[in-house]
Amino acid sequence: MLTSYSGRTALVTGAGSGIGKAACAALSDMGMNLVLCGRKKEKLLNAAEESKCSEGHFLLEAGDLTEPVQIKKAADDARRTFGSIDVLINNAGMALNKSLEETTLSEFRELMQINAEVPFLFCQELLPDLRKSEVPAIINIASVTAYHGYKDQSAYSASKHALLGLSESLAKEVQKDNIRVHVICPGGVYTDMIRTARPDLSPEGLILPEDIAEYIRFLLEHRSNAVVDRIDIHRTGKEPFL
Repeated sequence: MLTSYSGRTALVTGAGSGIGKAACAALSDMGMNLVLCGRKKEKLLNAAEESKCSEGHFLLEAGDLTEPVQIKKAADDARRTFGSIDVLINNAGMALNKSLEETTLSEFRELMQINAEVPFLFCQELLPDLRKSEVPAIINIASVTAYHGYKDQSAYSASKHALLGLSESLAKEVQKDNIRVHVICPGGVYTDMIRTARPDLSPEGLILPEDIAEYIRFLLEHRSNAVVDRIDIHRTGKEPFL
């Protein structure tokens, strides 16, 4: 029997495009209220409209998530609007395709801040809310580079390693609270981010954002005595079980 999330609330970071936007559509289809977080209000509004969110069932939180005050604001606004938060999707991220020698310290710090620090702060902020939920879940969108380093992606890989490590430790810490922490580690997904970071990749054969959204839906709806900690996803052109 599938778990119903109708009337529950999900907060999604990086909701304006790519995986985040596709996730919003899937969550809206599940009947959830949405808190869409991202930099640009126009993109968030477009994502809400394309997700067919009904008026009063979504909240737009536009701002710079590297500022802790914005994270606190998004959480407080969500509490006032919907009363509770049941699901956190840490999806916001950035990529960089540079050798270690070419990567500047500021670039390294920015990657670590967006890909690891922001999820850390959102988890820390929302854990009290999730403890009150009957179906609490955190889904962190990492990458295949979290466990399999790629050439010219040392800084990006380090940030995703950090997110995976954070997720594994947190899962053990909050297991007693019935909070499930899942990690999705996809390979190349056809998003604006990968088009910028990896222009050498052909769109053909890349994973679609909608594919990742369906795995998010699977993790939430299949809440039983069986738990999936991590899902590794590769595109068809990659060798299996690397």
